[in-house]
Amino acid sequence: MNVRIFSDKTLLGHAAASQAADLIARAIAEQGRARILVATGESQFQFLDALVKERRIDWRKVEMFHLDEYIGLSVDHSASFRRYLLERLIRRVGIPVYHLLDGETDPVTVTLEVGKALASAPIDVAFAGIGENGHLAFNDPPADFLTEEPYLIVQLDEACRIQQVGEGWFKQLSEVPHRAISISIRQLLKSKAILAIVPDARKAVAVQRCLEGPITPKVPASILRRHPDVTLYLDRSSAGLLKSADVEAHS
Repeated sequence: MNVRIFSDKTLLGHAAASQAADLIARAIAEQGRARILVATGESQFQFLDALVKERRIDWRKVEMFHLDEYIGLSVDHSASFRRYLLERLIRRVGIPVYHLLDGETDPVTVTLEVGKALASAPIDVAFAGIGENGHLAFNDPPADFLTEEPYLIVQLDEACRIQQVGEGWFKQLSEVPHRAISISIRQLLKSKAILAIVPDARKAVAVQRCLEGPITPKVPASILRRHPDVTLYLDRSSAGLLKSADVEAHS
């Protein structure tokens, strides 16, 4: 795993966006299109803001999927990941082909249909975060490392739900849904390249456990160490507990 550490999350976001643009542009040049997986959440703000300003990407040739979505939440809700992606990416750059996970009415059918589309061809680059409890997408610990299903219906643990309140998406814990649709671990690992964007001190314990502890379903994101092409983007705060955490000189 390639670990890059920056002095702040704005620099982190620009560096990650630059690499993402390179990978997307290369896929379009080589095969005429690019397929991407996109994460949401507060950790992705600076990265996505920089990515939409990249001029090297012909977004008309991009097909987009996303990692997860709450079950039972309206697209109009401020915490909806569909709304997040429409406002922060899709409408800003004009992606013509995208597959949104609608967990509002029939999540079982959505899981099957979007999963079939996702698994139909390789993903060129996936963007991910790491949860405060070490989750990857909405695969909370202990995560299922074995299922081959592209998307799963999962139960959210309390630590994950508390994180959503802490980030300001919900006013109180009782408002946070208990279930979600999530990409599976194995499906995410089938992506050709993965960029994990993980700023902020509140992620420091999870980052340390992912990088310096055992690879285990109890720390779902630790599985990233088994992928051949992962770049982990950290800021000084999220890297603060690592034994070796040198900030890049250009930062």
